[in-house]
Amino acid sequence: MTDFEATRAMFDLPEGVIYLDGNSLGPLPRAAAARVAACVTEEWGEMLVTGWNRAGWMEMPRRLGDRIGALIGAGPGTVVLGDTLSIKVFQALAAACQMRPGRRVILSDSGNFPSDLYMAEGLCRMLGNRELRLVAPEEVEGAIDESVAAVMVTEVDYRTGRRHDMAAITARAHEAGALAIWDLAHSAGALPVRLAEEGADFAVGCTYKYLNSGPGGPAFIYVAPRHGERAVPALSGWLGHEAPFAFDLGYRPGRGIERMRVGTPPVLQMAALDAALDVWESVSMTDLRARSLDLTDRFIAEVEACCPDLALATPREHARRGSQVSFRHPEGYAIMQALIARGVVGDFRAPDILRFGFTPLYIGPSEVSRAAEILAEVMEGRLWDREEYRRRAAVT
Repeated sequence: MTDFEATRAMFDLPEGVIYLDGNSLGPLPRAAAARVAACVTEEWGEMLVTGWNRAGWMEMPRRLGDRIGALIGAGPGTVVLGDTLSIKVFQALAAACQMRPGRRVILSDSGNFPSDLYMAEGLCRMLGNRELRLVAPEEVEGAIDESVAAVMVTEVDYRTGRRHDMAAITARAHEAGALAIWDLAHSAGALPVRLAEEGADFAVGCTYKYLNSGPGGPAFIYVAPRHGERAVPALSGWLGHEAPFAFDLGYRPGRGIERMRVGTPPVLQMAALDAALDVWESVSMTDLRARSLDLTDRFIAEVEACCPDLALATPREHARRGSQVSFRHPEGYAIMQALIARGVVGDFRAPDILRFGFTPLYIGPSEVSRAAEILAEVMEGRLWDREEYRRRAAVT
């Protein structure tokens, strides 16, 4: 059994704060600061350029990729780290389109994260013969036909927490001859993911949310082994070359997942991620999911009992829910600012979503109940109806 009291002790959280925003930025793992400091002073400081070999910096993207792979149901040698999530989305989409040259459509849903859609739009403009087609989230499976080259969806909706059925959508995509690309930004570290078992072709994700790598942490990409030598890297960076230090003038793609590397890896960010991943060594994903569902069930029940003006936006069914709970209210922004002022840190998503992320690694039943109590106080006293909470900041 996973000891969640022990994992809680591995994070450095501010006193008096109930942190329900780990689905935007995970908190600081206690070991991360020392790990990054050692990387700076003992490796960069002492080894200088030899750190690429002596400290293993060059292998970090693949080594950490395997550590993440263990959390998302991917085999060794199928995940690599580096760059940003948008770049990894572009890589997966471009490779999928190249593998289905006779098909015009990239299919996604209207609940997908906008940046993913922007990358798809840009790729369609660049290729000139592709179309991004959007349907409602519940219509994705039925919209897959023989015109679709790739289905690109985020498994857990960033606003509502609605979870797509990866196995069913992937199976339907393959039945129609299409490829399935999954964005795991709100899945990796939040719930069990079974990429290999459920047949995903590509997957991408960030590490600064539930995986706690810190702001700007590197993203990852998964390529199914059956595509490893067929996926053409549209961004043919020097570290994706078969022999990067030969400095050939022509590009030759590396073997398998190595070809999805692009530029120089962010070593200091990866050091922080390495420390963050140590937390997972004692965690069962099955236990994590059970605890997550218990916490989100509790929050839904307690908020609905005392805040009738809030409308649940998250599915009640466990199979359709990620590890977050969202409520709707016309004054959602001001309500969230009032909550944050009282130590309950969630976030707001336009136009009316109050979003709360539940991370069992450091959140327990007592914090959930207290957060519901504070939310009730804000709603009952209309504490949000103040000018300072209505002003919209550029970043919240």
